[in-house]
Order: sequence, then structure tokens, then C-alpha cells
Amino acid sequence: MTHDVQTLIASASSSSSVASASVSGQSQIHEAVERSSLHSSNAVSSMAKSLLPTRRRLRLDPPNKLFFPYEPGKQVRSAVGIKNICKSHVAFKFQTTAPKSCYMRPPGGILSPGESIIATVFKFVEPPESNEKPIDHRSKVKFKIMSLKVKGEMDYVPELFDEQRDQVAVEQILRVVFLDPERPTPALEKLKRQLAEAEAALETRKKPPEETGPRILGEGLVIDEWKERRERYLARQQQVEGVDSV
Repeated sequence: MTHDVQTLIASASSSSSVASASVSGQSQIHEAVERSSLHSSNAVSSMAKSLLPTRRRLRLDPPNKLFFPYEPGKQVRSAVGIKNICKSHVAFKFQTTAPKSCYMRPPGGILSPGESIIATVFKFVEPPESNEKPIDHRSKVKFKIMSLKVKGEMDYVPELFDEQRDQVAVEQILRVVFLDPERPTPALEKLKRQLAEAEAALETRKKPPEETGPRILGEGLVIDEWKERRERYLARQQQVEGVDSV
């Protein structure tokens, strides 16, 4: 009888251990499955984000090209409209693969929400090779416009893009397209309008601000004016005294 009881207890204990091990194993498997599922979910999420288009901060006009009149051996101009389409201030910056033969005006700046400018791009056009048709000459030069959200109004400095490199977005890569200056096309007419607008805006910025308040004289001017008044007063007094004496 005692032997049978001991056998029964040992059997129950063994069954309990097996059951406990089974539960523990199932728990570990479940945790592993959850971790795997979470990792897969994060990987899918990251992949989905990478496939989604970057949300634009700027709207460009033209959106992906820079049109230049084709005049070999001369420096020619193009133009691109840049508008801030987000709710915060945005800094922009130009880069080019040919900094020695190209430059931008302005090379960068900060736009308030809804603000827009027309940037002018200057480029020296290399003469064509002997076996190239003039208007078929293709340029390998590319331009890149980058953007960066900034906190409110501030002075633009290019170092902003180095200090916050992880927040910088590439807005667009612009490729060069040459136009025949002797052949009127909608693209050429639009370029002429944009260049005229850019020149007018530049002249406006050059003008000194209009005086809206009272004029404040410098100390020297005030003293000089006081001296002139005193001299005129003394001259009149001398004239009056001369008349009285006569």
C-alpha cells in the first residue's frame, strides 16, 4: 500500500513537471513569435516609409528643369520660381555639380509660409564639339535644391544645413535643358518673363527704404542750423540798429 502511494506521488510529480515545462516552452515560443512579428512589422513600416514620396516643402516652377538659351561661349541665365508651401519657415539652398561655371542668385535663403521668390541661375555655355549639332548639345551639369524647416525668422547662413543635416530634405534635382534663342517657344517666353520679374525684384531690394517718420537730424546738423539762425538774427539786429541811428 505504501509503495503504491509513493508510485502515485512520483507519477503526479513527473506529470506536473512535464506540464510546467510544456507551458514554459509554449510561453517562450509565443514571446518569440511576438518579437518576430514586431520586427517584421517595423521592417514593413520602414520599407513603406522609404517607398512613400517625400512631403514637399517647396514648390518649384519649372518643377524639374532649368531652361537656358543656347549661346556657346557666353554666360546665359535661367530662372526658377521657389514657393514655401508649408506652415513653417523654410530655408533653401542650391548646389551644383559645376560650381566653377555656374552660380545662383541668391544661393540660398529663408522663406516665410506662402512666400515666393524667383532665383536666377547663371551658366557658362561651353562651345560644342566638332561632331555635335549646336542645339543638340547636352549638358551633364545638374542642380540640386535642398530644404530645411527653421524656427521663425532668422538670418540665413549655409551652416544651417550642416548643423541639422538629418533634417535636410532634397526637394528636387534639376537638369539643364537648352533652348534655341532664335525660335520662340512657350518655355522661352516664360523664361524671359521670369528673368524680368527677378530683375525687378532685385532693383526693388536695392532701393533704400522710404522715410515714413519724422526726419532726425544729426547733432552736427542741428548745431549748424542753430548757428545759421543766430547769424541771421544778429544781422537783422544790426540792420535795425543802423536804421534807428540814422
